[in-house]
Amino acid sequence: DRKKMVHDEDLEVIVADETSSVRVSYELLQVQVSCGDHSIPTATVQLRGPGGQVMVDSDHGTGPVDAIYRAINRVTRVENELIEFSIQAVTEGIDALAEVTIRIRSNGDIYTGRGSHSDICVASARAYMHALNRLIENRLDAAGAGAMEQV
Repeated sequence: DRKKMVHDEDLEVIVADETSSVRVSYELLQVQVSCGDHSIPTATVQLRGPGGQVMVDSDHGTGPVDAIYRAINRVTRVENELIEFSIQAVTEGIDALAEVTIRIRSNGDIYTGRGSHSDICVASARAYMHALNRLIENRLDAAGAGAMEQV
């Protein structure tokens, strides 16, 4: 929504982002970051939770992405460990679309998330939310399977 020119590569990434088949337990509504060379990186996130309630929290970190992930964790309270983070420009130029891919680990299981946006902080937040929703979906499926076994 901010780019002057949209390329085929941009559309491919956007479509892949939007057609992901993960149930959304938490939806990212807003992310705001403050950072600089003489300040503490801080992020505030606004998420919509499973019951539709809107939750806001903030945290600080070693950089803007770490601050975002810490703030999201304060809201979701889903234990995990970030084990891989990569960012790639999908197109060229100052307004290039960034695609972030992350991997998180929880209880020995690994979940991958992807997010894209022209702002790397937003792309990072989307990727993290994608991975967290996969983790939560897996836990819900496991809980449902356990309940079915008891019947």
